[in-house]
Amino acid sequence: PARVKRVVLGDNDYVYDATRFFVTSIDLPLIAQILEASPSEPYVGMMLKLNRMQIAQLILDNQLPSLNSGKASRAMELGALSKPLFGAIERLINLLAEPECIPVLSTLVQKEIVVRLLTTECGPKIRQIATGGSHIHQISRVIDRIKGNLSERLRVEDLPGRAGMSVSTLHHHFRSLTALSPLQVEKHLRLNEASRLMLIDRVDAATAAFQVGCESPSQFSREYSGGTRPSS
Repeated sequence: PARVKRVVLGDNDYVYDATRFFVTSIDLPLIAQILEASPSEPYVGMMLKLNRMQIAQLILDNQLPSLNSGKASRAMELGALSKPLFGAIERLINLLAEPECIPVLSTLVQKEIVVRLLTTECGPKIRQIATGGSHIHQISRVIDRIKGNLSERLRVEDLPGRAGMSVSTLHHHFRSLTALSPLQVEKHLRLNEASRLMLIDRVDAATAAFQVGCESPSQFSREYSGGTRPSS
């Protein structure tokens, strides 16, 4: 049986199996759903946080050719998992059986993974992570601002200054990268945090609603029932 995962952001779906990988250049409030798996063929996944400085240094040191497409695109993308890339990921996982080697070899293997990622069709997306002053970093600062103030009502007029953009430019690049508005991202972040509070911290719905800044339990109930589960 196949092992398939679905990642949802707003109305955008990204479905992938063991032959592909998922990359995002912005930390967004995603919803994940395992579509196909079984006890004999369980779904196993790995997340690797890419280091911006490491990517930039590898590009400079190795003089990798530019793969920029020159056009705006979403912050998320799917890529084909090649055999060499899979081999590097497998070597990183196998280091868990040799903990004494992790301090030295894990850095080397992660560098290999990044180099191989840079040569895939997702290479331009990954390069954006290391590009200082790009729209990626400006929008990331706005999202960090929203994340850090979930208990307070979002003031959209405060966001352009955070990004160093005009109101119209901010909304254009925000939607181009995330397919959502700042208010929609705030809503998804609130609902995701409320889910975490209820599932992990075992708080009740009313407490979770209060902690994420919802105006009333009824508002929270409406938004939660309609906004946290992927549609079929």
